[in-house]
Amino acid sequence: MADRNTFRLMLLILGVIFAFLYIPISVLVGLSFNEGGLPTAWTGFSVKWYGALLQNSDILQAAGNTLFVAIFSTILSTILGSLLAVGVELRRRNGKWLETIIFAPMIIPDIVLAIALLSFFSLLGARMGLHTIVVSHVVFNLAFVCAVVRARLRNFDWSIVEASTDLGASTFTTLIRVILPVLMPAILAGALLAFTLSVDEFIIAFFTAGAGRSSITLPMQIYAMIRFGVTPEINALATVVMGVSVIALALSQRLNRGGLPGQ
Repeated sequence: MADRNTFRLMLLILGVIFAFLYIPISVLVGLSFNEGGLPTAWTGFSVKWYGALLQNSDILQAAGNTLFVAIFSTILSTILGSLLAVGVELRRRNGKWLETIIFAPMIIPDIVLAIALLSFFSLLGARMGLHTIVVSHVVFNLAFVCAVVRARLRNFDWSIVEASTDLGASTFTTLIRVILPVLMPAILAGALLAFTLSVDEFIIAFFTAGAGRSSITLPMQIYAMIRFGVTPEINALATVVMGVSVIALALSQRLNRGGLPGQ
């Protein structure tokens, strides 16, 4: 009886937590289909606000900037993070110190990292723009990609690398034909996670974007729009951004469990 009551209490607590987390999101998604212009008064179902997004040049430009930053930062952080994970795993000596240095960007508050990057670019005299956002997101995403790939490496059977070498395969062939296929699910999972973080990230992009509309990303555009009040158009834009993030994160989790979809 005590175990049953404890189980019911845990379910109740879990339900309250999920309600606290997802009811506001559900309300936002629902109001994005509101026909009227008021953000809180339901007047009927309509998808016109999603169509309005396609006619807003500022939003389209911000979406293009976000995709540019997310794609290039994902490619760079995935390559560097995967190589870093292999190097750290091979160099087990002083591993704790290396992990502390590598994973520091995951622990440091975003505002601190943003100020540090802004100071660094200012010290170099670099002109702010999309390129500085890309570099900043690579710094931010690198640790996440490294963590995902390292989790896969912990169960890696290094004897297959020795077997490949004994069979006469070169280092490059071993990397392409043996190591990469085994690590590919984790690499893709890390890439999707980096893409999700880059699409959603606001603080670092805000500090390193510079002046002008040419470097505004979607989160920055949402922030600029919401200062004049919440509208169904903002709800629709937030829903689209959230949907892309959820899909990418779900694929990342699916790959991180091992195996590609359909395998």
